[in-house]
Amino acid sequence: MNPRVKGVRCGNDFSLVLDFDNGERRRFDCRPFLDRGVFRELRNLAYFRQVRVEGGTVAWPHEQDFCPDTLYQDSIPIAHPEDAEEGKP
Repeated sequence: MNPRVKGVRCGNDFSLVLDFDNGERRRFDCRPFLDRGVFRELRNLAYFRQVRVEGGTVAWPHEQDFCPDTLYQDSIPIAHPEDAEEGKP
């Protein structure tokens, strides 16, 4: 089982900065999903920023969510904490 999300912040360009329960901080790019089905609503940046941690993953008010395994496996480690603010891997 992959680590679970314990914290989330919105990064630049529809990315999420994720803190996992194993101590890792990683960046997940949501852009590839924004034209798909229920995720289309996430193209509204104000709505996108309503993301929250729920049950070890991330979710939005209208029940969009990602599998926590997808968040971990498809995310990029953030090398330096200051990079989380600048949108760098």
